[in-house]
Amino acid sequence: MTDGSGRAASAVPELEAQLLDAKLSVPHRRPGSVSRADLIETARHGDCRVVCVTAPAGYGKSILLSEWAQVEDRHVGWVSLDRFDDDPAGLVSVLAAAYARISGHTDLPADVRGGGISVLGRAAPRLASAFRTSPVPFVLMLDDLQEIQSPACHDVLSIVISGIPRGSQLVAASRFEQPLLPRLRASGDVLEFAGSDLALDAAGAAQIFSEAHISLTPEMATAVTIRTEGWPAGLYLAAVIARDSRGDALTISGEDRYVADYLYRESLVRLPEPVQRFLRRTAVLDQLSGPLCDAILGESGADRRLRDLEATSLFLVPLDRQRSWYRYHALFREFLFSELRRVEPDVIMKLHLRAADWYESNGSPGLAVEHLLNTGERDRCVQLVARLALLTYQSGHMSTLQRWIATLGPEVVQDYPPLAALAGWVAVLGGQAAEAERLSAFLEVASFDLAPVDGTASFNSSRAMLRAAMCVAGPEQMMTDANLAAAEEAPWSTWRPTALILCAEAHLLVGDDERASALFEETSAAAAAQGNVASLVLSQAERAVLAMDHGRWGEAEKHLELALTTVRDHRLDDYALSVLAFAAAARLAVHRGNGKEAERQLARAMRARPSCTYALPFVAVRVRLQLARAYAAIADSAAARHLAREIDDILLHRPALGVLVDGVSELRGILAEGAHVAVGGVTPLTPAELRLLPYLQTHLTFREIGERLFVSRNTVSSEVGSIYRKLGVSSRSGAVHQATAVGLLGG
Repeated sequence: MTDGSGRAASAVPELEAQLLDAKLSVPHRRPGSVSRADLIETARHGDCRVVCVTAPAGYGKSILLSEWAQVEDRHVGWVSLDRFDDDPAGLVSVLAAAYARISGHTDLPADVRGGGISVLGRAAPRLASAFRTSPVPFVLMLDDLQEIQSPACHDVLSIVISGIPRGSQLVAASRFEQPLLPRLRASGDVLEFAGSDLALDAAGAAQIFSEAHISLTPEMATAVTIRTEGWPAGLYLAAVIARDSRGDALTISGEDRYVADYLYRESLVRLPEPVQRFLRRTAVLDQLSGPLCDAILGESGADRRLRDLEATSLFLVPLDRQRSWYRYHALFREFLFSELRRVEPDVIMKLHLRAADWYESNGSPGLAVEHLLNTGERDRCVQLVARLALLTYQSGHMSTLQRWIATLGPEVVQDYPPLAALAGWVAVLGGQAAEAERLSAFLEVASFDLAPVDGTASFNSSRAMLRAAMCVAGPEQMMTDANLAAAEEAPWSTWRPTALILCAEAHLLVGDDERASALFEETSAAAAAQGNVASLVLSQAERAVLAMDHGRWGEAEKHLELALTTVRDHRLDDYALSVLAFAAAARLAVHRGNGKEAERQLARAMRARPSCTYALPFVAVRVRLQLARAYAAIADSAAARHLAREIDDILLHRPALGVLVDGVSELRGILAEGAHVAVGGVTPLTPAELRLLPYLQTHLTFREIGERLFVSRNTVSSEVGSIYRKLGVSSRSGAVHQATAVGLLGG
């Protein structure tokens, strides 16, 4: 429940800002490179919304895109993708940042981020909507799209591409065909360029050799083009080797384009040994800067060396206009790293450690983790992941956190129980009840005597808070656990608001409303002081519910105003601990007779409620009680009865919930009194149907949706039919349109 997003949102670290700027900057086109004007004009004046450039490494895909960007008169957004963007939340965020630069929509990057935000259900549709309503035509260029490989990211791209309006284009360069291409081909909405389109002819070869000050006769140009099959990288390397060796281009160009290692090695051995060593060792880096290279090499002068290499080599690409950051051409980096493994395998770990040191000391601990994962520094890596776990989760980068933990392995995580406790919290707040129970069972028999690095006072305190949140043994044990944590967590601890709110919830469950109210007030003050926005939202929502229960509607309105403002400012719409605020706001709106506002808040709560499971039972039941009473008050007995059944399912797992059980009995009485009246309203979408709903925006088949959700095709078909019936539609597009209209999809 602890949350650092109130503080983290204050400023982007300087290094992170530099790296983002580098990703979003159009690379300079190298003077003398062969123009692709004919291809560019074909693409620009076509009516296809998507242009895909698909070819192996070394075919000049990035050069084509950068030349296009320089001649384009529409607004151009650029993203140089890398392996760290293979995360749905990260991908949406960087695409939004690129679009914000060209549209002036400066709030968009923040709008698609947030604690627990649904990437497929909210962030991607919001970005697609921004594209669709763009006031100006634009071209969004994605370089190195092959770095995006996860199915979740391809689902995001499917939704985002659907928002590209006529007159605008998305241009993507990739080494291999992307999964979206077959559908785009079928719709006639894509223009494709392949390796054969990018292969150079004899005139192109002659231009490359001319730039290297090597003269070719027309016959020689034709011959070297045939030898290399027009592969631009092969022609360039042949020209460099011919220039440096004063040899015959025909004898050194190789017999086909698969001689990259030979060509690179021939070009590398002609360089001084210090330069060779620099190139090999810096190949461990995804991006290069002078200070970073100096740090990992233990020397100075890297900035000048990078500039010299850029001036003399095709294979070092500047990433920003200041030429502060560079990257190696992907094929060249692969070759350099293989050389490093062959020549100096013993230094690789040391280089990664130095890179991790530099990134951590410069305010980018996430990139430090990426390097530590390549080393034997297991303990340091685990502790850094533990320190970043909740912040990474709450920034929406769940896939990144899962990848870190999976790379470390279950044995490593269990060797550091505080990280297992954090993983338990992620499971609880993410609605992964079974995983939360598995981790909780492990923690019960685990021990750890050192001070955790996640900010908790002790492992015992951390374990007690998670156990209290899950409330497996009833409110009395919950109170014991919460009191233990509250006694240990100091006033300045970022976890103290979590301990306090668990104490308050325990008192609420045993019927001590007065003490609970005082503790919720204390929680609110501590949460505001510590930037723990999740606890602030929940405590204010609980205070509002208590006020309404005692007829203090004006007081409730003030508490809800603060809760809902915090949700809005920190983009917490899909977060488990926000749902009670929506449910309470719906109840208040019903009391005020504001039907439109009641409908809006009910939709927000119903949409987010799947994250409230029996893993967090007191919230899950209280949310559904508030919602059921609101629906009963507006005579929607179908929805109220459905929510009552969901409560019954939760109580099967957590039967001991104190006075909440009495509240459930009261609800059953209310529903029984109205049983003789005709059932009104429409049964709401179930949590399973709400999880499936965002996939209807994609072009995945039912079988593919089932694979994403780990259910059978028949289950998907049945749930889709139920969704259609409840929304009153007969097609996927109709379901998406209606779900968006009622607030179940999009922003």
